[in-house]
Amino acid sequence: MTSPAQIPAPDTVANAAATPDKVQPFEALGLKADEYQAIKDLLGRRPTSGELAMYSVMWSEHCSYKSSKVHLRQFGSKVTDEMREHLMVGMGENAGVVDIGEGWAVTFKIESHNHPSYIEPFQGAATGVGGIVRDIISMGARPVAVMDALRFGAIDHADTARVVPGVVSGISHYGNCLGLPNIGGETVFDAVYQANPLVNALAVGVLRHDDLHLANARGVGNKVVLFGARTGGDGIGGASILASESFDGASAEEGGLDGARSEPAAGAAAGQKSRKRPAVQVGDPFAEKVLIECCLELFAADLVQGIQDLGAAGISCATSELASNGDGGMVVDLDQVLLRDPSLTAEEILMSESQERMMAIVEPSKLDAFLAVTAKWDVETSVLGEVTDTGRLIIHWQGETIVDVDPRTVAIDSPVYHRPFARPAWLDALQADGSARLARPADDAELRAQALRVLGGPNLADTSWITDQYDYYVGGNTALATPDDAGMIRVDEVSGLGVALATDANGRYCQLDPYVGAQLALAEAYRNVAATGAAPRAVSDCLNFGSPENPDVMWQFERAVTGLADACLELGIPVTGGNVSFYNQTGDVPIHPTPVVAVMGVIDHVDRRLPSGWQDEGENLYLLGITRDELDGSVWADVVHGHLGGLPPRVDLTAEKNLAGLMAAAAEEALVTSAHDLSEGGLLATLAEGVLRFGLGARVWLTELMERDGVDALAALLSESQARVLVSVAREDDVKFRGLCEGRDVPVLRVGVTDSEVDGLEIQDRFTLSLAELRHAHRDTLPARFGPVVGG
Repeated sequence: MTSPAQIPAPDTVANAAATPDKVQPFEALGLKADEYQAIKDLLGRRPTSGELAMYSVMWSEHCSYKSSKVHLRQFGSKVTDEMREHLMVGMGENAGVVDIGEGWAVTFKIESHNHPSYIEPFQGAATGVGGIVRDIISMGARPVAVMDALRFGAIDHADTARVVPGVVSGISHYGNCLGLPNIGGETVFDAVYQANPLVNALAVGVLRHDDLHLANARGVGNKVVLFGARTGGDGIGGASILASESFDGASAEEGGLDGARSEPAAGAAAGQKSRKRPAVQVGDPFAEKVLIECCLELFAADLVQGIQDLGAAGISCATSELASNGDGGMVVDLDQVLLRDPSLTAEEILMSESQERMMAIVEPSKLDAFLAVTAKWDVETSVLGEVTDTGRLIIHWQGETIVDVDPRTVAIDSPVYHRPFARPAWLDALQADGSARLARPADDAELRAQALRVLGGPNLADTSWITDQYDYYVGGNTALATPDDAGMIRVDEVSGLGVALATDANGRYCQLDPYVGAQLALAEAYRNVAATGAAPRAVSDCLNFGSPENPDVMWQFERAVTGLADACLELGIPVTGGNVSFYNQTGDVPIHPTPVVAVMGVIDHVDRRLPSGWQDEGENLYLLGITRDELDGSVWADVVHGHLGGLPPRVDLTAEKNLAGLMAAAAEEALVTSAHDLSEGGLLATLAEGVLRFGLGARVWLTELMERDGVDALAALLSESQARVLVSVAREDDVKFRGLCEGRDVPVLRVGVTDSEVDGLEIQDRFTLSLAELRHAHRDTLPARFGPVVGG
């Protein structure tokens, strides 16, 4: 073990002023030459190693949004009074907070942990869950559920078999140990994500209005307190390195990153010979569970002014952000930080991303009571310093000043880039290459064969291999979960008030048209929430793209953000926060633009929820909405022809709003017994999943649909036209339900009946897919690749 005497002497502020020409490895830390010069201009001298470490992390894309904030401002400018009506906390805080009525509020957020999950799938995914849960805690809320949106490489690629089990195990381990139900999400396999899996984790928490807390350092003399796990050497430099570089061909097992960025940043900052430390954080969900209860007791007893989680950039982030959001000053002594590894340098302590840590601002008069609570929960605690009004963040170590900065220059006033962007030259040819040239089935036998192939494709197949590793119902408040269209949680056991959440994205659509593709992601998540009977109320997003230094990628990003902001404005629901993840690419090849959109909706009583499959014999099946011949970018084009080209389905947000209003009214009046949206895989996928949900067969006819909408049988079954939902209606409610549809201007057509005498799904006068065939096609794809389903 390294003794304190062996740790290099700190690079002090005085030393920095006296050695202006010292060469510093700013490029290895991800800083450009002009950024390094800007830091020197701000300080009036060269930065110390500690200051350089802080700026490098906090000015990274992951923390500063320096390439994206000029576009993200649309989410704040394109708002109306209607959108602000229920918004209690918007963008800029740890998580957005939305009023859901009856004195209750909900906070929810989705963020990425992509690159760590490629390097070390288990810990990368696990700590992604832990980090997003801590964002929820810091708002004063009790976390009540998690979700995940996952994208992996080709299902038959050797490395996919490494990444998928690790990611799924990490998510299930952390969430299950926390006692949080995983109520839904999505899983996509595509070769474009081969070396860049996307692991986007969502958490939702509930709180009473009076329990809301914001993180800031106000009150001169108030104490700065670090509590939770001890600080170790894991995750050092993760924010600046892992989230700011693309992967090359280096082996994943070695954690290969491009060039010099593969070495720990803090070691380089300290001028040391590089030491091997884990680049990915290591999580302890049991410690986080204790931390949750401890924080909630501290909030309830009014012992803290605010709490900030330590995620990306660790102490660097927490101190600079708290100080920037408060009275502007703070003094901290790093010698007071409790360490797992006494050999850590000051720079490593500042940048460590060790998990399960929080920072609190505590009034001196409440400090003893605060310490009594943390002692009760056996949570280690140390007082690091206090709030000042100097406007400076000053950090001491070993009796020397190693940081003296204006915290706003670290956490808020980072560089802002207006990256060049231009419509890609290759896009015209891609859009011109539509699905119209693809061979269609010659007869019903071929249509049947293609239907089974589509249902067995990895992106329509049953995901029980993944979701059965999660606990859906722990906590006793889950009203809906996988495989329903959205997850639903009961918030209040007395009134039955609940919230529904769904996440959606389609990278294939976005590759064809990022503006429309982002709107389609929002529309689908919005529709999934509406299909449960809940009223959509707010949005969080996780925007996954390639390098912002590529004008093609920046054009995709700008188009996607603009499309999402425009659609939110038209639908009247605000973006409450989210995350941007850039540099998702291998070499020069970026992933498809993948804006994942999470929508939260409110239902006044969870007993009125609508499941996604029918359970009763003899009910009528109604298709809501219009079907067009829209097969470009579809699952059919992908699975049957290996094709991507053309234009994505059109967006009709007015139709989506009308449909959502109809579903809320139908649920309230108990006119519908089940509802399932149509999206990837079209009507066929929805029918098959409806049959498989509870094992009750259905008889369906296509003739009237084909005649009304002017489509052939292939499009009737597999078109991915939007603003469509399939519902089951008891016969005694037929007249009233159809009248409701007419009154709300929603096209409605009876397309089938539920029928226990049908073995599976009968497409009348064309073909039948037996229940056994459906189960084999739908359920065997993932187990064939990854092994048996848990408990199967």
